[in-house]
Amino acid sequence: MGFQITPKEYVDYIVLAGEEIERNGDYVTALDAKTGDGDHWVNLNSGFKKLISIKEELKEMELSPMLKKIGMTLMSAIGGSSGVLYGSGYLAASKALKGADVLDIDTLYLFLQTELSAIMERGKAKPGWKTMIDSLYEALEAYRTAKEAGQDERHVIEAMKRGAAEGRDRTREMEAVKGRASYQTNKGVGELDPGAVTMCIQLECLSDYIVEHQL
Repeated sequence: MGFQITPKEYVDYIVLAGEEIERNGDYVTALDAKTGDGDHWVNLNSGFKKLISIKEELKEMELSPMLKKIGMTLMSAIGGSSGVLYGSGYLAASKALKGADVLDIDTLYLFLQTELSAIMERGKAKPGWKTMIDSLYEALEAYRTAKEAGQDERHVIEAMKRGAAEGRDRTREMEAVKGRASYQTNKGVGELDPGAVTMCIQLECLSDYIVEHQL
């Protein structure tokens, strides 16, 4: 049997991701000061801190209601556009996963794909526009490709992790289409997108959690 992430285990992952985001505060803030408003990390970190503060409540919930609660919490706790985008992603995933008990190889893909679609729709953005989308999109492309090739679950999840990093790294040479960086002369070329960096942190933590605890 492959991996099966219960709501309690997903909350454990949230805690690990929040801790990793906090550790990267100086780096992400310095990066964002060059290309954005300089507040991305502060906002996202506050959202994860709020989630961690209610972790015991979240652990007692079933999967779909838990995802809805996470989405609503992030939407209210994160300032700026990130809160709306993350919140929209989780709320859409909550609807898509009604009736599911765990995140397995199929439902995890559905979760992330639904989240991506919701973020793209709400943010009116696409892959290649130098945003958080780029890391999530490439992670899902790698996930799907490995899964369709018949690779085992460990390799699928490791492919997702590599894809997330590749998507993050590709933003270095992209021109920003939206946000403060799009008004710069070079449109942020030469710098990583901070949203893609923090999205990658989350996907890497999720991958590591699944591999270390269940595969």
